[in-house]
Amino acid sequence: MTEVNGETSKNGSKSELSKLSKSREADWPAVLFFIHIHLLSIYGIWLLFFEVKWMTVLLLVTLTSLATLAVNTGAHRLWAHRTYTATKELRFVLMLLHTLVGQGSIYSWVQYHRLHHALFGTDVDPYDHKKGFLYAHMLTRLKKLSPYQEKLKEQIDMSDIENDSIVMFQKNFYWLLYAVLFLLLPLNAPLEYWDDSVMSAVFVIGFLRYALVLHASWLIESGFCIWGLEQNDKYPSDSNSVFFLNRSFWPHYHYLIPRDYKSGEYGSYDAGCSTAFIRVWAALRLAKDLRTMESTTVHAALAETIKTKKPLKLCLQEATKQQRLPEDHYLRQDFAN
Repeated sequence: MTEVNGETSKNGSKSELSKLSKSREADWPAVLFFIHIHLLSIYGIWLLFFEVKWMTVLLLVTLTSLATLAVNTGAHRLWAHRTYTATKELRFVLMLLHTLVGQGSIYSWVQYHRLHHALFGTDVDPYDHKKGFLYAHMLTRLKKLSPYQEKLKEQIDMSDIENDSIVMFQKNFYWLLYAVLFLLLPLNAPLEYWDDSVMSAVFVIGFLRYALVLHASWLIESGFCIWGLEQNDKYPSDSNSVFFLNRSFWPHYHYLIPRDYKSGEYGSYDAGCSTAFIRVWAALRLAKDLRTMESTTVHAALAETIKTKKPLKLCLQEATKQQRLPEDHYLRQDFAN
């Protein structure tokens, strides 16, 4: 699979960057928008339990699940990190389903996420986990990027995304697709097909669905605060949180080796629906070149680190390039066969 340098920014002038402000201003339209979404979704919760029909509940669960699957397996694992290759048909479906997320185009989502990876662990990371979960999850989204961050975002290599005609189609016609797929069709379904109320359609399928999908998507950047262990933390944790929260170092691994299709968005590895769906697509010849890190590759990288004194992250990346599945493995079967 062709190596894509999608997570490191292009070389820019350090002198130019040093002159730019790193302070961030409040994004008041976003503040008002998210306040309204969350307040109105509270009424949607009341309707969900006391008034809506079961078909509307089923529609809510289906649309939320499809949108979450699309942002996890599509925008995140396929386009942002290139952990596998997909056919045009699968990419087209994932593009349509991504529109159900309502968080902007795939192009915009990928650019922000690659900026996050490029700046991870620094004070200028837009989703800086050191400032806590509330900041990384929501407060940061109420602020504009600083001039410094905007400049770095402009330097993110997006050439692979720009060469994807399906992604660029969505980027060019996003608001039309948003109006039809995110608003018109979902809001009309309860009214047209099972005679639910306008209030149920607007507040449950509209506002409540939007809030649920946004938070599921936001956890991709902020989940490190929930499921990730700090460097000196004990594993497994001796906290009472072990009864309902599985914390590990897998989130750290994702930032070391982001191009691994098994890395889950919510603290898991080699588990969960998203990973299972990618394997199913591979078995159906809709996906191939699934990239992952095998134990022998890790051993080779560790040996190279000890031998050459190179950083572990660099050795892992180099070892991954040399790793290949057998040519007759079903995950490597060509789309045309």
